[in-house]
Amino acid sequence: MSRLLDAVYCVALLLLSPWLLWRRWRTGRYRHEMGDKLRGLSRDVPAGAVWFHGVSVGEIHVLRQLVGAFRKRHPERACVISATTDTGLAEARRCFPDLMVFAFPFDFTWAVERTLRCVRPSLIVLCESELWPNFIRTTKRMQIPLAVVNARMSPRSLGRYRLFGPAVRWLFGLLDLAAAQTAEYAANLLALGAAPGKVVVTGSIKYDGALTARDNPRTVALRDLFGVANGDLVWVAGSTLAPEEEIVLGIYRRAKEAHPGLRLFLVPRQPDRFDEVARLVERAGMPLARRSEMCAAKPQAERQVTCPPVVLVDTIGELSALWGLADVAFVGGSLDGRRGGQNMIEPAAFGAAVTFGPHVWNFKEPARRLVDVGGAYQASSAAELEEIVCRLLGDPSERRAAGRAARAFVLAQQGATERTLDLLDGLVVGRSQAERAA
Repeated sequence: MSRLLDAVYCVALLLLSPWLLWRRWRTGRYRHEMGDKLRGLSRDVPAGAVWFHGVSVGEIHVLRQLVGAFRKRHPERACVISATTDTGLAEARRCFPDLMVFAFPFDFTWAVERTLRCVRPSLIVLCESELWPNFIRTTKRMQIPLAVVNARMSPRSLGRYRLFGPAVRWLFGLLDLAAAQTAEYAANLLALGAAPGKVVVTGSIKYDGALTARDNPRTVALRDLFGVANGDLVWVAGSTLAPEEEIVLGIYRRAKEAHPGLRLFLVPRQPDRFDEVARLVERAGMPLARRSEMCAAKPQAERQVTCPPVVLVDTIGELSALWGLADVAFVGGSLDGRRGGQNMIEPAAFGAAVTFGPHVWNFKEPARRLVDVGGAYQASSAAELEEIVCRLLGDPSERRAAGRAARAFVLAQQGATERTLDLLDGLVVGRSQAERAA
């Protein structure tokens, strides 16, 4: 089976290579650590480390919470971190400066085996996803416990996995632990073949990791950098994808007529689109500041005067703290029907009035529950989004009531980190006992 998969991967890579090369030239993606991804890791790694993996920035932020708590429980255990995307690797190195960070291997047999022999982990913890057959098969052959935490399995993903029939049941049956965010996700994992005794509903770690105090150091530093004064009305549009920036700019232009002091912070999801979004703002005739070009050395009073009302946050890893400036938040990836929404828990935790579009299947449960408690608003279209945003900007009482409801909801959901650690402890202890017996 492994050789068949390797052949399939090679053919796919060959067919996709022109597109990948064009993307590499056009966007700068696929340039970093390709040797380790293709051939496997070859660096020295602490023996018996616990290996935590997150695909990209969002998963790394979940691991920041989980790994920190794990290390407090198990200070004697070495930990290493991997990520798949370039942005994920950069964020992992920022979040875990004292830990080894490396690229997750492509699912070729040789790359997987070389990486596993190099790392020799006592436990592998995958965050949310990244279930590759060669990797899982090799992990089990080497008798390494494998856990998926903060696991998701949306109806859309369920349908895709089911296309592969018995092979998928075999794959999911190899998991030693699947700690699911919701009962629905747990049921979907069971339907795909995960063993009943190894699927547990723990809740979402994202609730635990979300900042809730607007006076935290990172948010205060951004407030100072951008010259946001007390009483300023702030709209943050985060994790946006095309055409959401254009929609947001149109709403902002019209809303500014009623609220001249309104400030907009735009945070595109994809770094390779930063320049494209900057040109979009400039074509709209709006003064623009780019976060990457702003200097914190100027006095605060000068920054308040000179900072334009539209700021493009063209940096990685600052959105989670930036939500703390928002009176109204728009969570992107939710209007176009392709992405399935982004994390609305972070702005909700700060007490912002949260808005998003109709397509939020990646965050179906928190989106539904936030709407139910009055902490968020789901727009069915761009026109309805404009109506909701303008109403919230003009009604401080409704805006603040929504923010209080959102924050209270997030606080009530916390505790998934500890529940997940309790489950991981069982795998850590079991592995230690097996090693001593050997």
